[in-house]
Amino acid sequence: MELDPVMIARWQFGITTVYHYWMVPLTIGLGPILVFMQWRWMRTGNELWLRMTKFWGKIYLINFIMGVATGIVQEFQFGLAWSEYSRFVGDVFGAPLAMEGLLAFFFESIFLGAWIFGWKRLPKRVHLLALAGAVWASIMSAFFIIVANSWMQHPVGVELVDGRPVLNDIWAVLTNNTALAAFSHAICGALAVGGGILLGVSWYHLWRRRRDGIDTVDEDGRVIVGEAQEIVGRDRRDRSVWIKSLRLGAVVGLIAFSGVALTGDWLGKLMYEQQPLKMASAEGACHTGTAFSILTVGDLGSQSCDDVVPVLEVPGVLSFLAKGDFTTEVPGINDLLPVYEARYGTHLPVDDRYGDYSGAEIDYLPQMEVTYWGFRLMIGFGALAAGTCLLSLWLTRKGTVPASTLLMRAAVLSIAASFLANTAGWVFTEMGRQPFVVAPNPEIEQNIFLFTAAAVSPGVSAGELLFSLTAFTLTYGVLLLVELFLMAKYVRGGVASAMPEAFGQHEDDADDHLSDDDSVRTRRSKTDDDVLDFAF
Repeated sequence: MELDPVMIARWQFGITTVYHYWMVPLTIGLGPILVFMQWRWMRTGNELWLRMTKFWGKIYLINFIMGVATGIVQEFQFGLAWSEYSRFVGDVFGAPLAMEGLLAFFFESIFLGAWIFGWKRLPKRVHLLALAGAVWASIMSAFFIIVANSWMQHPVGVELVDGRPVLNDIWAVLTNNTALAAFSHAICGALAVGGGILLGVSWYHLWRRRRDGIDTVDEDGRVIVGEAQEIVGRDRRDRSVWIKSLRLGAVVGLIAFSGVALTGDWLGKLMYEQQPLKMASAEGACHTGTAFSILTVGDLGSQSCDDVVPVLEVPGVLSFLAKGDFTTEVPGINDLLPVYEARYGTHLPVDDRYGDYSGAEIDYLPQMEVTYWGFRLMIGFGALAAGTCLLSLWLTRKGTVPASTLLMRAAVLSIAASFLANTAGWVFTEMGRQPFVVAPNPEIEQNIFLFTAAAVSPGVSAGELLFSLTAFTLTYGVLLLVELFLMAKYVRGGVASAMPEAFGQHEDDADDHLSDDDSVRTRRSKTDDDVLDFAF
């Protein structure tokens, strides 16, 4: 079987981008929470908030470093595997990418370095501002990247000169309604990830305190806080660190998911206007109508509406998602395909740039099985994570978590839900744009678009792309193992691993406790005075 360089290049960019994107929402989502924790410590002087800042700051830094290491590769791919794409969009892409590199990432690195090395060297207020500056810069970095990506989804602020888009209005690019909607949606999704990791990790530590007999509950289910002198870091304040982190994460998660729903509705309505076939494919809407398909059966992979049968529909919902009412009929796939063919052609141009795809028939319908299920997985995992946040607030209202091992495992696994919701959303967004790498803007007269088949570097062979794909996948796999190892190491070690000085230890001494012998079972005596009336 002959190797397809376009498909291999797409797989390569997709794999490396998805892996890199796992780092991005955690960095962006955890950052503002970290600023809040340090601000509370500065205002109150309570060591509890300092412990929280130190521990979650360690997790933040590990993730940030991995994000930088994996993100650099993305820039190189534009020149190595996608040079024709870079040549086409270079005049537009250069501005937001330069802003991201020279402004956002530059300031992010400087401020973060000041925060890392500024403990006890900078005044508290200045040190907090350094962290806030780093977090702000990371958010701005995401904004400029999303601006560039959104231009691919909805080109604005350009004119076509000699077959290439030339930037003539940078403000139009920066205020692209697609970019504003996608940015707000991504920030809310990132905050959901930040809240989710606080919840899952904190639940694990509270469960360990229950399992080891350090904390118990009275007959009313209220926590009785204990201490374990022989286990470093397991004092009474340790419990407060985790219960506050858990409840803070749950509250942030619920607010974030509310924002995800609102911004997702905004983004969806824009997609119906700008890329109607993408959204029709995501809904499995083959025919024009108002009903939303909750479940469709058949062979979605066949790319034929003849093989797709909706079995559970809700009238009016599709109209609401697209137009904000319950009566306007929304065009389906069968009606949209002829519109695309009339506007952009039925076959690719006969041109050497298209390689084996030269003159090939164009399939404008995105992969239905990817868009249909990607859209539902995004919503499903998001709802699961939001439900976990709500449930955790109820179950921890008396100051600790249940002793159930099953619930602990579910809470830890729930960390993945918000990550998977973010990932499914991005896969749906990018895969739904095919066969375009730069989708056309139906609102302007000039047809500014680029087919994916014409975007790959012509001088790079399929074998070379396959080699780099294999190398990147293996390298990223090793990096994934390294990050998981580091994360697990410091999560198990708790506050003592990130703040050894609080327990009279040096860094090397703290490392000895990172694995924390799980066989320890200690029960402390309790009195009625130990019962805490805890509420976040």
